[in-house]
Amino acid sequence: MEKRHGSRRGGLRLKAVVCTRYGPPEVLRLEELAVPVPRKHEVRIRIRATAVTSSDCYVRGLNLTFAYRVMARLALGWTAPRCRVLGMVLSGEVDAVGPQVAAFKVGDRVFGFDRHRFGAYAQYVRWPQDGLLAMRPPGLSDQDAAAIPYGGLLALHFLRRAGIQPGHHVLIYGASGAVGTSAVQLARHFGARVTGVCGTSNLELVRSLGAARVIDYTREDFLQGPERYDLVFDAVGKRKSGAVLRHCAQMLSPSGRCISVDDGTPKLLRDDLVLLGRLAQDGEIRPVIDRCYPLDDIVEAHRYVDGGHKRGNVVISVP
Repeated sequence: MEKRHGSRRGGLRLKAVVCTRYGPPEVLRLEELAVPVPRKHEVRIRIRATAVTSSDCYVRGLNLTFAYRVMARLALGWTAPRCRVLGMVLSGEVDAVGPQVAAFKVGDRVFGFDRHRFGAYAQYVRWPQDGLLAMRPPGLSDQDAAAIPYGGLLALHFLRRAGIQPGHHVLIYGASGAVGTSAVQLARHFGARVTGVCGTSNLELVRSLGAARVIDYTREDFLQGPERYDLVFDAVGKRKSGAVLRHCAQMLSPSGRCISVDDGTPKLLRDDLVLLGRLAQDGEIRPVIDRCYPLDDIVEAHRYVDGGHKRGNVVISVP
């Protein structure tokens, strides 16, 4: 019989990666914690895969300007994150449900994103049923599903906010990262003509995702080119894209817009997560996975993401 309210399961323990303090990847440590019990309106999820995002690395390293570091410490915790287990993205199955849960049942295969509660670097987590959590399309593996929410939801939000329309000419700067690979495919899905900007080693990848033209920023000064764009989307963030944003106006058509992934707090919707899953199921978009690490190798995964050269997503398989 289904255990509607969960249980303490005999005091079972789980494996989780704990952030002991702010700093380099080595501050992450594998520990055993109590298996959580879902509360009212919450589900417990047995995680099968998660992802190391650039946001995870920012939270862990607090590699920000002084003012932003102070604000981040006030919001997240002064010496270490209050939510010690990081990880915003997951794919897995519902393992137990709390009182008054109607959206999911035990055994449902789900995927999702939570940028506030974290907790996905673990074997189990409890998340609210009304959060960014949706049924995983049956044709996707857990690893593929974990590679969708972060880049997909952010790209979808900013492309819509910029008013993307069929026939627009869109330039995506940083087209080979998690947000960029999603943005290329989503812009193409919306009927836009896409120019992607990336490094030499990623030209074929970006072209394969549907970009009509791909520019190697190490060999071509696209900022001075004759092309004019209806939308320029900075998919890497302002710390790396300063020159692009400074010269944005000269690249735009008369009614064109420039937008950065750092512009404001995005509003992310569960319906969009469902849409992304359906598009992936139908082959309209494909998850891009650079590397897949086991949970025990989370430190090495963070080192790799810190290097700033990942293609798409770095996924973690949870034992």
